[in-house]
Amino acid sequence: MAALCLSGARRKLPAAAFSSSFGSSRYLSLSPSPAPSQETTTPDPRFLLHHSSSDATPFPDHSPFLRFPEVRLSTLPSGLRVVTQTTPSSATHTASLGVWIDAGSRFEAPGTNGTAHFLEHMIFKGTRRRTARSLEVEIENMGGRLNAYTSREQTTFFADVQSKDVPLAIDVLADILQNSNFPEHAIKRERGVILREMKEVQEQTQEVLFDHLHSAAFHGHPLGDTILGPEENILRISRVDLRQYISTHYTGPRMVISAAGAVNHDEIVNMVGRLFTNFSSDPTTADQLIAANPAVFTGCEVRVEDNEMPLAHFVVTFKGSSWTEPSSIPLMVIQSLLGSWEKNTGIGSCSGSQLARRVGTDDLAHSFMAFNTNYSDTGLFGVFLSAMPSCLYDLSNVLMEEIRRLAFQVSDEEVTRARNQLKSAMLLHIDGSTAVSENNGRQMLTYRRVMPFIEFFARVDAVDAAVVMETARNFIIDKDVAVAAMGPIRDLPDSTWFRLRTAA
Repeated sequence: MAALCLSGARRKLPAAAFSSSFGSSRYLSLSPSPAPSQETTTPDPRFLLHHSSSDATPFPDHSPFLRFPEVRLSTLPSGLRVVTQTTPSSATHTASLGVWIDAGSRFEAPGTNGTAHFLEHMIFKGTRRRTARSLEVEIENMGGRLNAYTSREQTTFFADVQSKDVPLAIDVLADILQNSNFPEHAIKRERGVILREMKEVQEQTQEVLFDHLHSAAFHGHPLGDTILGPEENILRISRVDLRQYISTHYTGPRMVISAAGAVNHDEIVNMVGRLFTNFSSDPTTADQLIAANPAVFTGCEVRVEDNEMPLAHFVVTFKGSSWTEPSSIPLMVIQSLLGSWEKNTGIGSCSGSQLARRVGTDDLAHSFMAFNTNYSDTGLFGVFLSAMPSCLYDLSNVLMEEIRRLAFQVSDEEVTRARNQLKSAMLLHIDGSTAVSENNGRQMLTYRRVMPFIEFFARVDAVDAAVVMETARNFIIDKDVAVAAMGPIRDLPDSTWFRLRTAA
């Protein structure tokens, strides 16, 4: 594996942006709000400021189909927040609830990469009140589902249960997060489980490539580390490391309890207040930790040549936006505009995406997917592609021509399509109480509130062709490029070639 870092003389350092001024930017600011979020029926007129005045179509009224149950928020004296969205009991008899924690692999101490994920595994291995076996039986007997996941900035533990079992599910979550005993025999056994998981991940090309991408884009920073950690760390992570991570990062102000479905807000708040009482009082916030060690996007490339692979896989990436930068929603629209495509779907020349039409018509790729990943102080925006080795140069040319075109020549018609696809994707994403609970918990960590869908749609509709082109100029033209590639990639241009194609 070879790694090359470019100097990037015009690199722009990322910064967290909690802007409160709608007039200082062409884009719409995502300002955090301490007040509970509630659905409204009329868009705030500020959200219409940047709607194209030349567009003869009136601003769409989404209110008839965006009437969702009220989102309620309470903050306990410990700083722990409880957010609920209750579905009428006539519509569902199930509930989803979980704990969303503002902590992930990014916040691990030097030399302990992998601890956050290891902890996710160990949290289910028994407490002072429940053995691992009794915990499994208890969940199975109620017909519930208990699960967890770890990302680079967040950790989540959640349960899906019948409405009558909500009190028991809260008790289980409180118990495993506060009273896990981490027996040595379980730690030893779990090392093997995680190493097997690592081998499974290494067989998933896209997962491996995006890990390489993070390593290239955030070279030398914890955000560039893998979530699972290296094998040597997995073999030495100890009970001390697990307890240290909990005491440092599992604190009230960095935790959100999110519940959706057949739940009662006041009952959830009372149960959480009674059971979630034994967390660290460390006052350090995630924002303070990020400010102390901000991520810096690096123009870099990582190439792993393997001529035994049938296809070449590569990612071309630019620095994106944080969750709360005004440019975050325009970048979502641009991602939707570029779209995704797979050869075996048979869609090519009839696709709404011009990149898909060109790739499909000339048979240049097996698949591609635009992506836009947000973090607290930065982001990644780019395209993942898979292709035959003989097509790599022509595919790279088409890709960069289409990416550059975003800055200078975008039609109102294709932006309208991209906006509609983005809004549809967001609605499909919240199908069911599990998705609603997850959406609300994640937004509480990223936005400090739950953004009503009618507001989100207004912000999306405020992105016209002029905003798309201005955003593309700010994020693409004369900006550094990170490239990660695997497979038979001899004919893939290097990162310097891609960087030159961004010149004004």
